[in-house]
Amino acid sequence: MKKVILLSYFTFCFSFLSFSQVLPISIQLTENNQSPIIGATIRIVNRADSTKVLSNTTDTLGIARFNLVLNQQYNIYATSIGYKPIVKGIRATEKQPLLKFVMEADNQLLGDVVVTARKPLIQQEDDKTIVDPEPIANTSTSAYEVMEKIPGLFVDQDGNIYLSNSTPATIYINGREQKMSTADIAAILKSLPPNSIEKVEILRTPSAKYDASGSGGVVNVILKKGVKIGLTGSISAGANQGRYGNQFIGLSLNNSSGKLTSFLNLNYSHRNSFEEIQTTRRFSADREIFQNAYTTFPGNMAYAGFGIGYELNKKWELNYDGRLSYNQNNSSANNESIIRNLSSAEVLTNNINTTNNRGNNYGINQGINAKYKIDSLGSEWTTDIAYNYFNNQTDQVFNTAYVLPANTDLGGTGDIGNKRTFISAQTDVKYKLPYKITLESGLKATYQAFKNTTNYYTKIGEQQSIDMSRTAQFDYNESIYAAYVQISKSFGEFILKVGTRLENTNMDGQQRVPTDTSFKINRTDLFPYVYLSRKVAKIAGYELRAYLVHRRSITRPVYEYLNPSPRFIDQYLYEAGNPTLRPQFTQNFEANISIEDRPIFAIGRNYTQDIFTNVIYQNPTNPSIAYRTYDNLGKNQETYFRLLGAVPPVNRYFFVAGAQFNYNDYNGLYENAPLSFQRGSWSFFTFHQFKVDKVTNISLNGFFRLKGQLQFYELSNFGNLNLNVNRQFFNKKLTVTLSMNDVFYTNKNNFTINQGSISAFGFRRADTRRVGLNLRYNFGFRKKEESGNPLNFDTLERSSN
Repeated sequence: MKKVILLSYFTFCFSFLSFSQVLPISIQLTENNQSPIIGATIRIVNRADSTKVLSNTTDTLGIARFNLVLNQQYNIYATSIGYKPIVKGIRATEKQPLLKFVMEADNQLLGDVVVTARKPLIQQEDDKTIVDPEPIANTSTSAYEVMEKIPGLFVDQDGNIYLSNSTPATIYINGREQKMSTADIAAILKSLPPNSIEKVEILRTPSAKYDASGSGGVVNVILKKGVKIGLTGSISAGANQGRYGNQFIGLSLNNSSGKLTSFLNLNYSHRNSFEEIQTTRRFSADREIFQNAYTTFPGNMAYAGFGIGYELNKKWELNYDGRLSYNQNNSSANNESIIRNLSSAEVLTNNINTTNNRGNNYGINQGINAKYKIDSLGSEWTTDIAYNYFNNQTDQVFNTAYVLPANTDLGGTGDIGNKRTFISAQTDVKYKLPYKITLESGLKATYQAFKNTTNYYTKIGEQQSIDMSRTAQFDYNESIYAAYVQISKSFGEFILKVGTRLENTNMDGQQRVPTDTSFKINRTDLFPYVYLSRKVAKIAGYELRAYLVHRRSITRPVYEYLNPSPRFIDQYLYEAGNPTLRPQFTQNFEANISIEDRPIFAIGRNYTQDIFTNVIYQNPTNPSIAYRTYDNLGKNQETYFRLLGAVPPVNRYFFVAGAQFNYNDYNGLYENAPLSFQRGSWSFFTFHQFKVDKVTNISLNGFFRLKGQLQFYELSNFGNLNLNVNRQFFNKKLTVTLSMNDVFYTNKNNFTINQGSISAFGFRRADTRRVGLNLRYNFGFRKKEESGNPLNFDTLERSSN
């Protein structure tokens, strides 16, 4: 497969010839004080043919990049709200790869000017995909819902976010990895207001700059940090109703005063939902156990995000951002367990387990970032230090009622305490060298300390005693030290980037109660990275570019996967870690194609060795009892391809549609017997928008998955379709959105597993069908951007040179 991908890529690249010498030209817009102007629109028109138009927006350095034909003459049109427009004539020459222009403030037009540059919903930037969340945020109540609605992302019922079909993605916030459990990250995303997100970066094959642990890719959530002009803000509130209801209210403020910028986000929400799981497991030739668990999740969440940035001078910039979150996460579960004979249908046992959790957790996230601009070409030195603290305390009350055969109820209480501290320090240098060479290098150190204290007590009648089968106490420390270097260079139509990352991992786990199961792990690994891109042709005036990416990554087992102490779930199920678990390594190869930086097609393969998987074994002495653990089962080959397309706006309508196919091939050992497992799965996703008039929009988004897979569980077909209508009032300051999520209630599935001695099937659903109403009122000065065109197609023909 590797050879096929490489051969196909180079055959495709070299089958196209370029007939004109194209120069990369950068245009920088600044204020009089040399501060960059971000988000300005630049249009370049060929003087010889005015129908040939290029357009782009400036980045955080105030720079927009274009490919122009050598020695041809162009007109530049630059506009940004609050500034006088610039009209200049230029000639593309090799002597001036960077052109600088100063924009003058136009105070008289601050209240009237509207910039209508089209901001794409999805675009490709080198080896990452950028998603503009604004159209989705307007119909969502939290950042978690935004993740669920982004085309191409899949959020499972446990809160894991997938880019492919086998391994969850690593979640970053503001470029910092969140070293937390899936449930904790989901809680943070649910507490974030939806309009606090500036953009979402999707890196399916991250470069050497990123941690090597992201074998499932990286999803980086970038939060808004203020705007360049004046005070802006919004007040939002909303509610949605399924079987249970959710409500939220939030405030967002952004301010800029000269060199000082600041922001504040406040959000409060009350949430409730349910989940129902039915499972039937056959544990002998004539007996099976049926379990029906119904759980509700009421809770309250409060969030405060704040930050400040200051430009010390033309070179130095300092930023601080912090987040405080408080979550009251409660749950009430009712689980009925029945064992019966298959031949006679006789019920042998019938037990009802009830569990009530009352959890309170809070998190503190703080980060300081310093940036030094080495030169005007984009060379910079950045340093980032972050501190995160997370405290979770849960009180549990449980009871088991023995219906058949009748017996005295067994009950008890539990106190669960988790404390997690995570500190990271990172410094990176990017330097623009002559001959179109960019050098990047950096160092990173992370430290994580996790402490758990769990005390359980059982009560039979009036007798109470400590339950050692559930009581546990452990400490876990982890430190990772990393260094990387990568270099990129342009060779005519080619861009080549190569790099490598060195990581030293140290794990120290100490199980104190009930037994000592301490362990230490120390290892050093090297992770190479290669990226190659080439402009191959222009079709109907649009640039077609091909990419080839290779990366090696690691997935490390967390402490819960390694800790061998048993953890009681119910009288028929417990879980335990595996201290001999080895890390899994993945080699990823991907070739993809984009048009005007908009991804349209990708094909690739992941080779994973020592894959560790969540498996279920039956107790050999009592097969009615099963336990969950993790094992290195062997190797897996995942082949996938992805297709994304869009229809440009026809009058007032457009849509984006995509599909992804994943085929997994497992080979290894399971219960000391050969294991071979193959399965292919299709995922389809789409986003539609219809502009009824200037102030009314109708949008539709959703996904559908055929023959889904989760580890060794085979899933039935399922999907999700969301319908939204929003209308603006009061000079477009008030936006009212009516939404319906999971319109046909199809986001539920049946599952089966038949591996080794385990034969089980079941059904899972949650409170996903909801009707909601959201209100958002914008105040102050705000830059307005048209983001209704997902792939940023222009109605004018692009230059064919």
